[in-house]
Amino acid sequence: MRTDSSPGTLPAREHLPAGDAGTPVLDVVIPVYNEEKDLQPCVLRLHDHLKRTFPYAFRITIADNASTDTTPLVAARLGTEIPEVSAFRLEQKGRGRALRTVWSASEAPILAYMDVDLSTDLNALLPLVAPLISGHSDLAIGSRLARSSRVVRGPKREFISRAYNLILRGSLQARFSDAQCGFKAIRRDVAQVLLPLVEDTGWFFDTEMLVIAERAGLRIHEVPVDWVDDPDSTVHIVRTATEDLKGVWRVGKALATGSLPLDRITRPFGDDPRDRDIQDVPKGLARQLVGFCVVGGLSTLFYLVLYSLFRQFGGSQVANALALLVSAIANTAANRRLTFGVRGSGGAVRHQAQGLVVFAIGLALTSGSLAALNAATSDPGHSTELAVLIAANLAATVLRFLLFRAWVFPDKSDREPSTVVASHTPEPGPSSPTYTTAAQYAQHPQPYQPLPQRPVAQNPYRTTQFRAGEVADQRWEDATMHLPPVRPTDTEPRD
Repeated sequence: MRTDSSPGTLPAREHLPAGDAGTPVLDVVIPVYNEEKDLQPCVLRLHDHLKRTFPYAFRITIADNASTDTTPLVAARLGTEIPEVSAFRLEQKGRGRALRTVWSASEAPILAYMDVDLSTDLNALLPLVAPLISGHSDLAIGSRLARSSRVVRGPKREFISRAYNLILRGSLQARFSDAQCGFKAIRRDVAQVLLPLVEDTGWFFDTEMLVIAERAGLRIHEVPVDWVDDPDSTVHIVRTATEDLKGVWRVGKALATGSLPLDRITRPFGDDPRDRDIQDVPKGLARQLVGFCVVGGLSTLFYLVLYSLFRQFGGSQVANALALLVSAIANTAANRRLTFGVRGSGGAVRHQAQGLVVFAIGLALTSGSLAALNAATSDPGHSTELAVLIAANLAATVLRFLLFRAWVFPDKSDREPSTVVASHTPEPGPSSPTYTTAAQYAQHPQPYQPLPQRPVAQNPYRTTQFRAGEVADQRWEDATMHLPPVRPTDTEPRD
């Protein structure tokens, strides 16, 4: 049974306690590029909403993506006039780069972001972050495609959004409904683990982070939102869609080849009832039985098709042996991956060898049944042979499952706890450090090292200069923060 105090595990999800005043619980990042007209109304509206409705201390961070207009001046002025507002300046564009940089530098336990146009109704902000504060979920996203969402936008964007999410479901088996809604939040301890695995620095950053989180078994909370399309949006749809498709191909390839170390971050946050040792309930037995039955049913159909094919060119014993051999190899490979969750190529040859031993036992049962049938009648019909083989295979299947579970793929309860990987490779000199990608980690695995703290520069405008990509030199503190007491909620009727 995995315990929170075990070496290499991360702290369990906990409800963030109220504590020291002034400590920001929520850090809302607003990535901007040449938004001199919309930035100030957006920040003022968001600040007013949080002041009236959010019960903890908060901060609004403006992440300027190398703007060429007066956006940096507007951000600096807002930072000096409003205590809860700060500004970061990045010298390279990229929404993903901005989020990674600011989230890495933030000490708030809950990190969020939203688009500067505020297309999403702000009433969804508190429901978005509440599951993260309570410890129920690891990430939260706003969804424009949920059944109860209310969305106003043109047919072109509606079609592109739904088509993109269908592609994600079909290619990456994503189960979240809306990947690109600019309204998301994440716990800081979760971001510490996920950010080093996300390679994209642009618009695909959201999708890649969500896919990795979902595949790792983390809990993603979805909030239906009210959303109104911004007709003046500067997003280049065709170019963004092209880059997203390239990202889908890259992530899909990484998942297929196993270069993403998902097994090292699978369900590391919080207590999972599936990880508990309950007396008289074998661990994972129900799930393994379902997977084994599905694989077994498909294997039996495959075996019968092969037997009928081989029977046309030889006797019943030869056809049975060949069909059982081919289907046994496929059955072992499928059960290894789907039923018992063994990933990677390690031990595959040994598992196939043990599977062939199990195959030999099944062969003895089915061959003995055919021999008994031939001894009972000199010319049995084809349907009779199939019926005997089905009965023999049922008996062999039960034995195969027991041998697979106890011998081929045993559940090693004494397996060492997994450790989390979040390595980085700093370049010599003052240049920006870079993250170790998933593909590089697969070739050169490195243990997780805590990231050092970057000092925050002070200036009259409370604006910190960051080079794009300067993330790996940030140190993550304990995500459980002491939060300020709840302020009285506003009593205006419209709130």
